[in-house]
Amino acid sequence: MDIRALTPTYAVSPQIDLSDLTAIKAAGYVAVIDNRPDGEIPPSHHTENMRRAAEEAGLAFFANPVIGGMMTMENVTEQAEAMEAAGGPVLAYCASGNRSSVVWALAHAGQMPTDDLIGIPARFGYQLEGLRGQLDMMAQKG
Repeated sequence: MDIRALTPTYAVSPQIDLSDLTAIKAAGYVAVIDNRPDGEIPPSHHTENMRRAAEEAGLAFFANPVIGGMMTMENVTEQAEAMEAAGGPVLAYCASGNRSSVVWALAHAGQMPTDDLIGIPARFGYQLEGLRGQLDMMAQKG
């Protein structure tokens, strides 16, 4: 497990294992957001299996599958709603943590400076510079 805290209340990770959920809870997270479509992963890690294990570990679980290269504004809205509903620190995961970083940045456009939305994920190797124009546009629409 490789947790990368973007903020005190939002972290991203590459794919987690069911056995990681107890440690995620112990690390202070209250919820997990699954950003992987079931078609990318083995059946053992499909959404319903992860949901069941997360809830057994005492974590809230939100499924928001983001298809690589096909993220929608619905994904952004659902991520924001999940973060809000969690009421505490959230760990979002996908294949590498990149999609979870992108959807976080888009959900915070206008709430944080664009430089931060790009720079914070960059500390973990996530290159979001290509989103600058979209982030600025979303911030203006506010």
